[in-house]
Amino acid sequence: MRTTNLAKNFTTGSIPKQLFALMIPFMFSNALQVLYSTIDMIVVGKYVGTAGLSAVSQSSSILNFATMVCLGFSNGGQVLIAQAIGAEKKKETNSIIGTLFTVILSMGALFSVVIFFSKNAVIKLMNIPPESVAMSNDYLTICGLGMIFTAGYNLVSAILRGMGDSKRPLLFIAIASAVNLILDILFTGILRWGVSGAAWATIIGQAASFAFSIFYLYKNRLAFGFDFKLQSFKPVLKYVKMILGLGTPMAIQSGFINISMLYVNALINSLGVVESATFGVGVRIDDIMNKISMGIQYAALPMISQNIAAKKVKRAERVVHFAWIYSATFTVIFVSLYICFGKEIFMLFSDDTAVHALSPTFIKAILWLFIPFAVMRGTGAFIQGIGNVKFGMVLSILDGVALRIGLSWLCGIYLGYGFYGFVLGYALAPFGYAIPSLIYFLSGMWKKRRVLADDI
Repeated sequence: MRTTNLAKNFTTGSIPKQLFALMIPFMFSNALQVLYSTIDMIVVGKYVGTAGLSAVSQSSSILNFATMVCLGFSNGGQVLIAQAIGAEKKKETNSIIGTLFTVILSMGALFSVVIFFSKNAVIKLMNIPPESVAMSNDYLTICGLGMIFTAGYNLVSAILRGMGDSKRPLLFIAIASAVNLILDILFTGILRWGVSGAAWATIIGQAASFAFSIFYLYKNRLAFGFDFKLQSFKPVLKYVKMILGLGTPMAIQSGFINISMLYVNALINSLGVVESATFGVGVRIDDIMNKISMGIQYAALPMISQNIAAKKVKRAERVVHFAWIYSATFTVIFVSLYICFGKEIFMLFSDDTAVHALSPTFIKAILWLFIPFAVMRGTGAFIQGIGNVKFGMVLSILDGVALRIGLSWLCGIYLGYGFYGFVLGYALAPFGYAIPSLIYFLSGMWKKRRVLADDI
């Protein structure tokens, strides 16, 4: 099969070698993406204190809701692109990319407006500690107005992931991380702009990354496979419908998970600023593991999509098997480090001894989270790769609403376990996705589905 220089063919060759070569840059890219926001928390924790740390962690969860919705639609486009490449439909791929650009950037601009006008109501709804409210407002205002850059970066990354290119996203996020680190130290540490300085550093870093990615891809547009002509950005109704059809369940899926996160945050925020900061730091640490291991899922998805589109079903199944092997290996390593050095890791984020003292309670409860995550790296990629996003949405609602909210309330309030119970309920919820998705994959009931690429 002939492809562009950036698009890769995964329908032949060694699966473990291809998956490994693809996932390593994705894992580093995701690590840098987490580092990008983690730097904010570390710098704010050192120079502003616990109240500032709580403000950044809680505001980030609100911004993450908007980001994940945009990412859901971007991932819908990613699946279309991967299957179009697998089915050798080059012209259609160009139209899908142009349509995706217009749809996602419009969403980013819309979220900027929504966040700006709703931030005060959301801050109140989340029970953010009084000493953190003003700083949360500043952080949301600045970062919210820059949502188009956040959406743009995730859009470009999703397109390249669909092509099986993992190196360019790593380059683009490396630029964002470097700019963010330098400006964080300058604005927050030296100029003492507080939480606002961290917000400006974040948004300028994202803008720099997005601008460079567009410049780079335009200069290499022949290899990229998109001509960047103005008419090419005109949405094609057929692909708008397909992107919305795939992206809406993914966006709802991401939205419900983040809504449940806001609920759990509100429960924990009601306990006080120390609990709020501890949970914020702990979730950030877990996010590092989650995002890095997500690189395995990102790598498996285009491989599965291409092989499903090429009617190589057995090969697609083997991709899932190797994704499990790599994910289990990574999980064992991370959990071992977390158990041995968890408190020391918390100390990197905060100088507050009260946060350090509470960290073992968080770690004890959260360890359950990593078992379902290891399973979901394979089954999650498969469900997305074959285009069965509605089933993924149902599982995520089960995870995000019925279980994350229900179990947090059950363990924290009804059983009276308090902070430990809230974290435990949060950690057990992903089993609601992992177990049904595992049954779905192993049962083979998905083999009756129509291949998405036939309709492109």
